[in-house]
Amino acid sequence: MVTQTRIAWFLTLTILLVLSTVSCSTPSDEIQVIEVVDGDTIIIEGGSRVRYIGVDTPEIYPDIETYGIDAWQANRGLVEGKKIHLEKDVSDTDKYGRLLRYVYVGNILINAELVRLGLAKAKAYPPDIKYQKHLSRMEIEAKENRRGIWIQQK
Repeated sequence: MVTQTRIAWFLTLTILLVLSTVSCSTPSDEIQVIEVVDGDTIIIEGGSRVRYIGVDTPEIYPDIETYGIDAWQANRGLVEGKKIHLEKDVSDTDKYGRLLRYVYVGNILINAELVRLGLAKAKAYPPDIKYQKHLSRMEIEAKENRRGIWIQQK
């Protein structure tokens, strides 16, 4: 009887030890933004580049497009140095090796916020279209309110 009790105690202790090790080694749900490359690309801790899904912002490399700097600065204000949450759609990476993700700060979907501000266009890149209807609605709102790149729009 003593032997069975010791075996049960040992198994329980072993299971608890394994579970505590697993929970300590799982990655955090949030990750730090190290650098904002442009309006729709960031670098996160660990060095991975992340490209925002479903949006396209004016470029700043190699040439500066109108509102490119504005999009970059807005993105910096939204995410630089902050902890973010990344959400994957279908694809993991693009042809350049960048992670394709929806990016959140708290409950704010940054992809959509840039579109709402008029600093990004909603652009579908199938098969990654989970929030494309929402992004398109944000673009319509930006156009109607003549924000950012839509300032000249009637």
